[in-house]
Amino acid sequence: MYNINIAIDGPAGAGKSTAAKEIASRLGLKYIDTGAMYRALTWKGILKGINFDQSREIESLTSNTVINVEKGAGGSNLLYLDDIDVTAEIRDPAVNRKVSLVAKNSRVRDMMVSQQQEIASNGGVVMDGRDIGTNVLPGADFKFFITASLEERAKRRYLELKEQGHSTNLEEVQKDISLRDKIDTERELAPLVAAEDAILIDTTHLSVEEVIGKMVKHVKACIQAGSI
Repeated sequence: MYNINIAIDGPAGAGKSTAAKEIASRLGLKYIDTGAMYRALTWKGILKGINFDQSREIESLTSNTVINVEKGAGGSNLLYLDDIDVTAEIRDPAVNRKVSLVAKNSRVRDMMVSQQQEIASNGGVVMDGRDIGTNVLPGADFKFFITASLEERAKRRYLELKEQGHSTNLEEVQKDISLRDKIDTERELAPLVAAEDAILIDTTHLSVEEVIGKMVKHVKACIQAGSI
């Protein structure tokens, strides 16, 4: 197992979670899906019926809330919200439409970033999200920014939701992702942007294996060359 931290950022549907999970498996690292942590809090807000346009109501979710990430089968994450497994629930389309509103709240981000930095404090982590390389782990040994065209990302997310049994359509999914892009890139606190030292990978015309291969090859080459 390598004692390194890898930060992977990018917009929704670019394939960063799929890549991060497999890279962690191949390099013997722990995979942390930070987006799932925000999704869990969003799911709690939906259950409580809060007004997501009100900052105070979003901030109220952080009180008496415990979010735990545990390793599941095949290197996936199991997400526990207040000791309840919500791994499946947080992928509901309703969460997709609200999670960016939760993620841009400063109090929420402070809580999450603190937890994420503690998880990575001893190294050996692959962490993906939207501000990992710029804000959560600015000192990460490796940084990647994965992107793809809006159309390709919407198609991937649509097929994923269909496979999970959710009722939706491609046009609606693309609209949701476009809105999330706008909120994520324009928020004042830790916006979605590639770190200056991140390696940019456009996955629009690449297979999953091609993306993962590029990243693993780069990491191993740097380690073997002693450049980290």
